[in-house]
Amino acid sequence: MRIVLDTNVVVAALRSPRGASAALVDKGLNREFTLLMSVALALEYESVCHDPVQRIASGLSESEVRTIVTALCAVAKPVRTHFLWRPQLRDPQDEMVLEASSNGRADGLVTFNRRDFGDAPVRFGIALLSPGQALARMKDLNEGG
Repeated sequence: MRIVLDTNVVVAALRSPRGASAALVDKGLNREFTLLMSVALALEYESVCHDPVQRIASGLSESEVRTIVTALCAVAKPVRTHFLWRPQLRDPQDEMVLEASSNGRADGLVTFNRRDFGDAPVRFGIALLSPGQALARMKDLNEGG
């Protein structure tokens, strides 16, 4: 399964190590699915996750956050943006997530902001999933269902 994680999922994983987002990030780090990432998205992860407000909320040090973001970048399959489909969404920050998904031929785009993406991912043949839905889909695939 090829997946793009919206930044809010990575932030949620850092803030709640026992939640579905953390489980998804863990599976990505263990290469249980193909994590897709563009340079723009990697820079976004780095910027948002290193924000002092996010670090305080997560209880992680700068070094710990750097280690996690670096590890995600290391396991991710790079996505080169060949086609820009803008504008598709209201938020320009969400556009880079959609572009990584469409250019990387993702099976799923995982986000908490489903309303912000609307039906745009579906137009590209990409499932819009919550972290829990992505985990359930992976479980179904692993069980042959």
